[in-house]
Formats: sequence, structure tokens, C-alpha cells
Amino acid sequence: MAATSPPLPDLETLRAKALLVHERLCAEYGAPFPFFSTKDPLSELISALLSHRTRNQDSHRAYQQLVARFPTWEQVRDAPTAEVQTAISSCTWPEQKAPRIQAVLREISARCGGPCDLAFLAEKSVPEARAWLETIPGVGPKTSAATLLFSSLRLPAMPVDSHHHRVAQRLALIGPKVGTEAAHALLEALLPPGWDAQQVYDHHEALMYHGQKCCYFHSPACGRCVVLDQCPYGQARLSGAVLPVLASSKSS
Repeated sequence: MAATSPPLPDLETLRAKALLVHERLCAEYGAPFPFFSTKDPLSELISALLSHRTRNQDSHRAYQQLVARFPTWEQVRDAPTAEVQTAISSCTWPEQKAPRIQAVLREISARCGGPCDLAFLAEKSVPEARAWLETIPGVGPKTSAATLLFSSLRLPAMPVDSHHHRVAQRLALIGPKVGTEAAHALLEALLPPGWDAQQVYDHHEALMYHGQKCCYFHSPACGRCVVLDQCPYGQARLSGAVLPVLASSKSS
């Protein structure tokens, strides 16, 4: 029988813990991290939609094939869906993503009254920009945050991928039943309010790297974890105690 997780500490205690984890993981993995993308926000949005449940190398290839076949997003929007599907065939579920991308582009065009590169989102607060994006069908918290943070906008919105989510759950920064979408608001609330885009990016990347390099889904390397003293999951695992069942970290 799975263990019952203890209640989470109060908000200020969680914030202090999140900051301590941030500092240790940033030191461990070499922050500050260079931004990997310089795409404009609309291009980053499409790239994020392609990346859902897809390995980075495959989604990158799908994006490159798409922009090689269609030089403008208006051409992607208006093309036969089958042609868009063929162009993005290297990603998972191209038959679902092709019509979704076209629908997103049509919705943005309708809202903007024509071609739109989403640069105007820089004039909004992060909550306002995220709300604008997340009212587009098919755009959730991870996609909106990725669009704002990873693109040339460099707005401090924090995406939570499956690695980040898993590490945060095991550290008990969020509850064991909190899914990835709900985790965005909860984990963002633990960050200092004055953090800039680089600090938010470093936090996301550090937790993601930890999930990739130490806190594996199967057989995490708890014995060499630099935040083991902060991790009830790792301590229970090493002691042989029954582990709590955590919510799935799959996200869209």
C-alpha cells in the first residue's frame, strides 16, 4: 500500500525551500544558462505546439521542415492540412498537430485582424499575456509560458515540463496529486516576485536538468543528489520506506 504524504508546509517555508533548491541546483549545473532560442513569439508558440510529447530533436526537425516548406505562418494557416501534416511528420501525432496549429493561426489572425507576430504581448503583464494566449483553444499553461519566456519577448513566465514537475513533486514543493497544468501557478507562486526572465529561466532549467541527470523517472540517483536533505521522496526511498504515489507528470 502506498504511503500517505504529509501535508505541505506553509507558503513562506515552501518559498524558502524553493530558493534553497534553486541555489544548489544552479550551482550544480552551472547557471546562468544561455537561452537556447531567439525565435519571435509566434514562431516560439508554433515550436511549443510541435514539442508536445515529442523528443526535442524530433520537434526541432519538424519545425525546420515546416518553415522550409512554408516561408510564412500565413501560408501554414492557409495550406491544405495534409501538406502541413506531411511537413511535420517527424513529430508525434502530426495528424492532430497540423489542424491544431492551423486553428491557432486562424484564431490569432482573427484576433489581430490579419498577420500578427505577437510582439504586442511585451506590453502586457505576464498574467495578462498568459491569459491572452491560454484563451486560444489548444494553448495551455506550459505552451503560454514557453512562448513568453523562451521567445525574444523574454518575459518571466515559468514553464513546467515533465522533469521539472517530477522533481518538484519529489521535493514536496507541490502536493503528490497536483498535475502539471495546476503546478504552473503553484510553483510560480514560490518564486520571488521581482525575478527577471534569466532568473526564472535558470530555475526552470536547473530543475529540468536535475530531472534529466539525477532525479530520473525510474531509479533516481538519490545517493548523489545535492538536494537529498530537502527531498522526502528520496529519503524514504533510500530508507526502504513505502513511497507515496505521485500524480503523472505528463503534460500537453
